Amino acid sequence: MLLAKTLRSSTFRLALIAIGIFGVIVGAMIAYVYFGTLAYVHSRVGDVGDHDSFTRTIALAMIAATGLLLVLAAVAAVLVTRRTVGRIEQINATSRAIMLSGLDQRIPLRGSHDEWDRVAENLNQMLDRIETLMSEVKQVGDNVAHDLRTPLTRMRGRLEKAYHAPRNNETDATLIGDTIADLDAVLGMFTSITRISEIETRARKGAFRELNLVDIAGEVVELYDAAAEQVATRLGLAGDREVKVTGDRDLLFDAIANLVDNAVKHGRAHGQVTVTCTTSDGAAVIAIADNGPGIPADQHDQVFKRFYRLERSRYTPGNGLGLSLAAAVAHLHGAEISLRDNAPGLLVELRFPPPSAQ
Repeated sequence: MLLAKTLRSSTFRLALIAIGIFGVIVGAMIAYVYFGTLAYVHSRVGDVGDHDSFTRTIALAMIAATGLLLVLAAVAAVLVTRRTVGRIEQINATSRAIMLSGLDQRIPLRGSHDEWDRVAENLNQMLDRIETLMSEVKQVGDNVAHDLRTPLTRMRGRLEKAYHAPRNNETDATLIGDTIADLDAVLGMFTSITRISEIETRARKGAFRELNLVDIAGEVVELYDAAAEQVATRLGLAGDREVKVTGDRDLLFDAIANLVDNAVKHGRAHGQVTVTCTTSDGAAVIAIADNGPGIPADQHDQVFKRFYRLERSRYTPGNGLGLSLAAAVAHLHGAEISLRDNAPGLLVELRFPPPSAQ
């Protein structure tokens, strides 16, 4: 594998060019020596034809020397290029591991103190700095969420107490009830932020176990059945009876619930929302499809950003964190989340890796 990459590398091609130039120079030198020798023998002896054996020996020796030099140069080029490609592949492998599992990976040093060790050391220091900055940002976000959630929770408690206390008129009850609802929305937003942060740090991977995705999807459909009926939307479960997946049950429930909530909330009245669980090529797949207005194709990537909301959704309840949480859960489980046009409507698909790839 490494040899194939070595032979395809640009470094090896440059080495071959250098060998070609070297071969031309050596060939020119040998030709000069060969013909010079013939001229010398001719000037000293007279008829060069009497010394064919001598000249053939010189020619064969020079050809053999040229061939040997070229072979040695080619072997040296392969060895040097292989070493270079090996170090580059090591850096690439570490980069892939960082993208898949987090910033805790580092490029190993060989202790040779050469230029490749210096590059690896600089990259490791850069990763240390990035990890520190991300940790500080996360800490600030967690502190802000905690500091704001505490007084909001106290305010809600006082309003709850006032709501259940004797009142003089219904206006007070309505006002307090609306305030409690707003506080619940703000508290829910902070809960989602801290939950996404917890997921992205992979703190929940210890709770992974084998699950039946159909059971989780069925619980979500049952939970949202009443909400779907209120907007005259048919909510159903389809697909296989058993779809195995390894993961955190609570997080998967939250992710599917957010996707179903979006489909019911933003779909059209008298519409259809279908949750389908299947197994494709050994991989567990769950798809949530609706026949609502959908999401424009140029905004498919944008909607996974925190707090991002479509213009038409700004006046409906929500905080723009549902798809962000679903994407974070998918990433934690090594799953791919994708949006597609359902013609009409939107289809959101979560495709989990097969057990052999986990």
